[in-house]
Order: sequence, then structure tokens, then C-alpha cells
Amino acid sequence: MPEKDLDTQFKEAFERASNMEQDSLPQDVMLRLYAYYKQATFGGFGSVNYSSQDVRDAFKTNAWLQVSNMSEEDSKIAYIELVNEILGK
Repeated sequence: MPEKDLDTQFKEAFERASNMEQDSLPQDVMLRLYAYYKQATFGGFGSVNYSSQDVRDAFKTNAWLQVSNMSEEDSKIAYIELVNEILGK
């Protein structure tokens, strides 16, 4: 059986992550998932406009900036690996 392509693996990892209990994950793990996902799907940070008044958006922005040097492919791989690590696979 051929190995699944990266996009398929990424979509499957996203579906598994979407079904996780978010309250059970530490905030830093949730931010890493967010950052990898954003980098994988939107690429560079660019001109995303978050409210400067929202502390949660500031944490999200910071997390994304920390991985902004990663390629979309590397971000997908990191996302998949993190989801698999969380789920013990």
C-alpha cells in the first residue's frame, strides 16, 4: 500500500486534532498546533490583522511568528508529528 501524501496526512491530523478535547491540552501545546496549522495553510505571517486589545490574539500571533521561518511542508510535518505525539501514535 503506498504511503499517503503529505496533504492527506495533514488533513487527517487536522481532523483528529479537531476531535480532541481542547480543555485537556496545555495552552502551549494548543498554541503550537495553531502556529503550525497557520504556517502550513497560510505560509508567512504576512498582513494578518489581529486586535491588539485581545491578549489571546497576542499569544497566537507570537506563536505563529516563532514558526514563521518554517516552510509550509515543514509546518505540516511538525503539525502531524505533534498530533501523533499527543494521541500517542
